Amino acid sequence: MADLAAQHAALIADHDKLKRRAKRNARAQFARGLLQGIVSMLRPGDVVMDCGANVGAVTGPLAETGATVHAFEPDPFAFAQLSARVAGMQNVVLHHAAVGVTAGRVGLMRATNFEANRMAGSVKSTVIPGGHNIDQAEANSIEVEQIALPDMIRDIAAERGEVAFLKMDIEGAELDLLEHMQAEGLFELVRLTVAETHENKFRDLRPRFAALRNAVAAHYPVTRVNLDWI
Repeated sequence: MADLAAQHAALIADHDKLKRRAKRNARAQFARGLLQGIVSMLRPGDVVMDCGANVGAVTGPLAETGATVHAFEPDPFAFAQLSARVAGMQNVVLHHAAVGVTAGRVGLMRATNFEANRMAGSVKSTVIPGGHNIDQAEANSIEVEQIALPDMIRDIAAERGEVAFLKMDIEGAELDLLEHMQAEGLFELVRLTVAETHENKFRDLRPRFAALRNAVAAHYPVTRVNLDWI
């Protein structure tokens, strides 16, 4: 009986893993299609923001439209890759910085396996403590600049009328920012906002993420604010 119970539990675990993988693949496919639609509509003169640009997988296609791209990346390793990828693209403005509600200096923490695989590990770097599989040791954190994103959004909108596109994949830091944007009406200044939220990485923050999703869904369609980017 114990063997049968163990086999049954293993089958359930495998089934759940396959369901999660299928869901991730579906979200990734949707994001690729959405990005293709976005780049087809952007034009020179538009201003877009790639927060958490990492090595430039999204920055590159955005820049090829001729739009002005503000790309933000705090991790030194990823920023070097990003800089090399967009070298020569005069319409890309690089910011070696994190983004937040306010400006200042913050500590950047990396994945516990960063040194084993820097390319894969760099996407997990975060300025938010408490993340799963993140090195929390203060001695290992890197002090980086943080830019006040709401101020930049207001400034660009005042000059250009709107931010054409805002992508946010910033490993937990999106929660404070998106809450602030919702409270201050800043989504109104952006044609389309997409963000990946990180409930699974920051389990203690799940109630706030759920409340944020409900608040955003009550005011905006997914064609205006989409929190299922990947």
